[in-house]
Amino acid sequence: MPRLSLIVPAYKVQGYLSECLDSVLGQDYTDFEIIAVDDCSPDGSGAILDEYARRDARVHVIHLTRNVGLGHARNAGMEKAQGDYILFLDSDDTMTEGALGAIADRLDATGDPEILIYDYARSYWDGRIERNYRADLLRSDGQDVIRLADRPQLLDLLQIVWNKAYRRDFVDRVGLAFPTGYYEDAPWTYCSLISAESITLLDRVGVLYRQRREGGNILKTTSRKHFDVFDQYQRVFEFLDAHPELDQWREPLFRKMVGHYLTVLEKPGRLPSADRAEFFHRASADYRARVPKGFTRPAGGKGKKLALLERDAYAAWAGAMTAVKFRQTVKKRARTAVSFSKRGAMGAFYQSQLRLPLDENLAVFSSYWSRSVSCNPAAIDARLALLAPHIRRVWVLRPDAVGEVPAGVDHVILGSRECWAALARAKYLVNNVNFADVVVKREGQVHVQTHHGTPLKTMGLDQRKYPASTDMDFDKLLERCDRWDYSVSANRFSTTVWERVYPCSYTTLETGYPRNDVLVNATAADVRRARATLGLADGTRAFLYMPTHREYQPDFRPHLDLARMAEELGPDVTLLVRGHYFYGSSPRLADLRRSGRIVDVSAHHPVEDLYLAADALITDYSSAMFDYAVLDRPIIIHAPDWDVYSAVRGTYFDLLQESPGAVSTSQAELVRLLDSGDYDTADTTERRAAFRSRFCEFDDGHAAERVVRSVFLGEDTPVPFVPFPERTHAPTPAQALAPVERA
Repeated sequence: MPRLSLIVPAYKVQGYLSECLDSVLGQDYTDFEIIAVDDCSPDGSGAILDEYARRDARVHVIHLTRNVGLGHARNAGMEKAQGDYILFLDSDDTMTEGALGAIADRLDATGDPEILIYDYARSYWDGRIERNYRADLLRSDGQDVIRLADRPQLLDLLQIVWNKAYRRDFVDRVGLAFPTGYYEDAPWTYCSLISAESITLLDRVGVLYRQRREGGNILKTTSRKHFDVFDQYQRVFEFLDAHPELDQWREPLFRKMVGHYLTVLEKPGRLPSADRAEFFHRASADYRARVPKGFTRPAGGKGKKLALLERDAYAAWAGAMTAVKFRQTVKKRARTAVSFSKRGAMGAFYQSQLRLPLDENLAVFSSYWSRSVSCNPAAIDARLALLAPHIRRVWVLRPDAVGEVPAGVDHVILGSRECWAALARAKYLVNNVNFADVVVKREGQVHVQTHHGTPLKTMGLDQRKYPASTDMDFDKLLERCDRWDYSVSANRFSTTVWERVYPCSYTTLETGYPRNDVLVNATAADVRRARATLGLADGTRAFLYMPTHREYQPDFRPHLDLARMAEELGPDVTLLVRGHYFYGSSPRLADLRRSGRIVDVSAHHPVEDLYLAADALITDYSSAMFDYAVLDRPIIIHAPDWDVYSAVRGTYFDLLQESPGAVSTSQAELVRLLDSGDYDTADTTERRAAFRSRFCEFDDGHAAERVVRSVFLGEDTPVPFVPFPERTHAPTPAQALAPVERA
């Protein structure tokens, strides 16, 4: 039987769940079990839990068949717990290093008290860590074991259950269980503390309490569910009524109740405006029904609030709150006026356009900072033209990109009056990066963020851990991301990353990448056309080399001697070389192109044609590997500087261990693989299959249609996914060039 049982309920936390579980399983103390409860989560949380259970016998998973809420999910976990002590951990929080060992040591040293209270710290998205402001209550005064009467101020700690270890027989003796509804921690916390005969304290942070920037916290949800607080305190006082020996706690808990009611009333964004009066009247009724004899209101502003509550004087209370809100609004308007005055470069024209009605049938597209008509936005544009031809589609492009605009594509020049008018009035804005900071998100506008790759390297807030790789202003980044309404995801792996590193209030669309539809749907004729465009002879093996950008290198520096490599591989091999789009076409590549066996395809669009034409992909850390894997063709990872890249930029998994194919770390090794054919074996095929199942799970050729139907047509029924075993993909060059057999 384990010493500790940790109950971890999970609901819509796929972006944080792995970090939570890792923080527990990585503890140096090992005598514990995790009872993980999938509260019928609609995201990938259940699958993540199952994967951990397969890897570690200490993880036990319960899958609930319907969503029952946090409290009842905890109850389900407790029914399965076998430990001497029960601990709770919310699935977006983490245990600190060594916390479980410190908890176990304290329990042993104090003779197994009924409750151990440890500390927590708030962990903010910007990296700040702030310890509980009442940490002083956990400092030792020389007593190892106490009762609440020895330190009644413990009631002033936040009413939470996940900073305590509860002895299981104590939980059974008191009959503790979680109720349904919001604020379910209040009755458990108060009833347990006043009932405990032995409590010990641990002056140590055991939990990092994640302060999620958007979502995931009931305190940030406007809802009538906040009325549940009345039922929770009804349970507290019913418990007191059933235990007259605990009557000394009636006044302290009355004070906690009233303070809690006022917090719900005063905090913006909790109660719908139309329901505030009703909440006030119910709070007033509870006040009068439960006020203890001889209760004295505190002095000052708090006392005045209690007086209004006792008299049920909602009008007077609302008037006072309106005056406070008015003062805050005046200050906010002053700040807004200053902000707009600093946007002179935007011009009065843009401001005037923002005051005009939205054009419900206008969609604006941009890709790679307006450098091209490409990537996921281009694929969505093409599908939108077929499914919703009534919507006008306009691309924002830099002046130097206009020459590459495909025929028939309507466009405006970045920074022009026409551009600002389109951005101000379009109903839909679609981009694979963020629009400029000065672009205003209007009420009613729909922003679609498509992204432009599955992340191997760290992204968003995770880049804070690797300051050498970026000088990003993360506050500004999240302000830009706040404009997103939809985030298009290529796979569940990407979803968990995006939702964690861009913590904003958008809806994730797990559709697959629209740009990859062509890799599924292309025909043999499309493959032949792509090769002919590049001048590839029928007998030529074409290797596409696509290295990624390295922040610590200012220009494109191939990690290969391409001329020598071409000579060693022979005349039947062509190297298609594409530098990262940050570099453009370098003079070095122009020189190599004259060798005749190297084709500089850095400026070739669309990149999907290069994928179709190539027999195999050679890359290092580029997201191209995730797209090319859709084709189920060989991929070679050439990673001579993996140690440096992973240390400087940070990565989400070890590519050398989880590669989609053969791996080389030197040019000699790469040439040997290509020359011998060892890049395409049963082993590399098996690696690629595992990689595809993980990262190409949604790419069935209908991604763009899913986005269009969900976003532009408002359809609720998603386009079903083609089962993975039934999916097709574009034929290989060998298949496309094979002679057609005649009957």
